[in-house]
Amino acid sequence: MRADVQPGVQQDLKQYAVVTGNYWAFTLTDGALRMLIVLHFYQQGFSALAIASLFLLYELFGVVTNLTGGWLGARIGLNRTMHIGLLLQVVALSLLLVPAEYLTVVWVMLAQALSGIAKDLNKMSAKSSLKLLLPAEQQGQLFRWVALLTGSKNALKGVGFFLGGLLLSLAGFQGAVFSLAAMLVLVWLLSLLLLKRDLGKSSFKPKFRDLLSKSRAINQLSAARLFLFGARDVWFVIALPLYLSTQFGWSHSAVGGFLALWVIGYGAVQALAPKLLKHEQQAPDGSTALFWAAILTGVPLWISMGMLSAPALDLWILLGGLLVFGVVFAINSSLHSYLIVSYARADGVSLDVGFYYMANAMGRLVGTLLSGWIYQTYGLQPCLWVAGLMILLTTLLSMGLPRHQQR
Repeated sequence: MRADVQPGVQQDLKQYAVVTGNYWAFTLTDGALRMLIVLHFYQQGFSALAIASLFLLYELFGVVTNLTGGWLGARIGLNRTMHIGLLLQVVALSLLLVPAEYLTVVWVMLAQALSGIAKDLNKMSAKSSLKLLLPAEQQGQLFRWVALLTGSKNALKGVGFFLGGLLLSLAGFQGAVFSLAAMLVLVWLLSLLLLKRDLGKSSFKPKFRDLLSKSRAINQLSAARLFLFGARDVWFVIALPLYLSTQFGWSHSAVGGFLALWVIGYGAVQALAPKLLKHEQQAPDGSTALFWAAILTGVPLWISMGMLSAPALDLWILLGGLLVFGVVFAINSSLHSYLIVSYARADGVSLDVGFYYMANAMGRLVGTLLSGWIYQTYGLQPCLWVAGLMILLTTLLSMGLPRHQQR
C-alpha cells in the first residue's frame, strides 16, 4: 500500500479486498460443486435432463432469496448476510457427505436449494457493498470495481469447473466435497474477523412493502436483465451441451472443459469491459446499454441462419458464434452490473440490488426450463430464435434507461 494513500481510502480498499476474497472463494466452491454433481450423477446413470432438474430448486430459491435478501441486508447489515451465505454453503456441502445410498434426487435438490440461497445472499452482499465503499462522484472507479468483481467471479466459476473434475478424480465425490467445505469454513472464519460491521445497514427499518422497487430506472433495468439472462440460458444451459454431445459425439469431459473455458473467457471480458469501452473517466449510461443490447440481438439469429445455410460447417459456425455471443454478452452483463449499483439508493442499497438480482434469477430459471423443453421438443434452432426474441425485448427496455444528462 502506498504511503500517500489516505487512511480512509486504505480502509475502503481493505474492505473491497475482503468482499472480493469472500466472493471469489464462494464462487470457486459453487462452480466446483456444480461440476461435481454433473459428473458424479452422470456416472451413476442419470440422463442429462435428470441432472439438469437437480438445479431447478437452486434457481428457484435464487428468485426468493434475492428479493428477501435485500430486505434482510438493509435490516441487519451486508456483512451478516454475506456470512450467512458462506455458512449456508458449508451446510449445503455437508449435506452431500452422507453415504452414497442417501444421495437421492430429492436430497440433492434440497442441498442445491440451500446452495442457491447461499449463492444469492453472497452475491447480493458483495455487489451492494461496493456502493458504500466509494464516494458518489467516483462513478468511473465504481464501474471498474464492479467490472473486476463480476468478471473475476465468472472466470473463477470456470476454474471451479476444472477444480470439481480434478477433485473428483483425485479424492472421489465425498473427499472432494469435504475439501471444498473445509476451505470455505476457513474463509468464513477470516471474514468474521476482517469484514466491517453493519456494512450496508440502512438508517430506517424497511418493511416488506419496500421490497418492490419504486424507481422506474431500476424496474426497467431489472426487466431488461431478466430477458438478457433468459436469452443466454435458453440455449446455453441444456440445449448447447446436449447438442454438442449428441450431434458431434463430444464426450462429457470435452463439453465440460469447453464450457469452462467459455465461462473463463466470458469473465475476463467482463473484467476488462471498462478498458474495452474506454470508460476510464466517464462512466457508461443507458445509451451505452442500449447500443450493446442492440448489437447482441442479431447474434443468435446469425448463428441460426449460418447453421441452416451451411450444414457442413455447422459446428464451426456454432462455436464461432458462441465466442462472439460470449464477448458481446459479457459487455452487456458488465454494463448492467454497474448500472444497478449506480442507480441504487445508498441508504438501503441492498433492497434495490436484491430486487434486480431477483429478476436475474428469474431469467435464469425461465431460461433453464425453456432450454430443456424447447430443445427436447423442437431442437436447437428454436432455442436460438427464442434467445434472439428475448434480447430484442432487452433492447426495447433499454431505450428507457437514463442518460447522463437525465441523471
